[in-house]
Amino acid sequence: MRSFLFAGLDALRLFWPQGLAVVRLRRSPAETMAAGTPDSQARFGQSVKGLLTEKVNTCGTDVIALTKQVLKGSRSSELLGQAARNMVLQEDAILHSEDSLRKMAIITTHLQYQQEAIQKNVEQSPDLQDQLSHLLK
Repeated sequence: MRSFLFAGLDALRLFWPQGLAVVRLRRSPAETMAAGTPDSQARFGQSVKGLLTEKVNTCGTDVIALTKQVLKGSRSSELLGQAARNMVLQEDAILHSEDSLRKMAIITTHLQYQQEAIQKNVEQSPDLQDQLSHLLK
């Protein structure tokens, strides 16, 4: 707890580099007698210490929350970068697929031409067989 308190004081020095100024008010001797008892000063010191500890704890909690947000933000940018890389890979795959489809369309056209030529040859085949059988007789 003591080291955490000193760490909190160091954090406070970041925000108030000139240090925490102690304001002393001049009191009348009667006020000094009434308010200056050691018991009331001890209670006042304890309450100030408690408030300071509470503020330090709050600052520590805020720093932790800020750190988590920064880490979350850096993780988000990392995830966005990964998503961008994946998108580029998908785009390349799509372009490759388009190229393959174009090539397949060209091959399909050539196969259709070959089928038409074969069909024409098959249709002419009986005529050629008749002519061949006539020649061989």
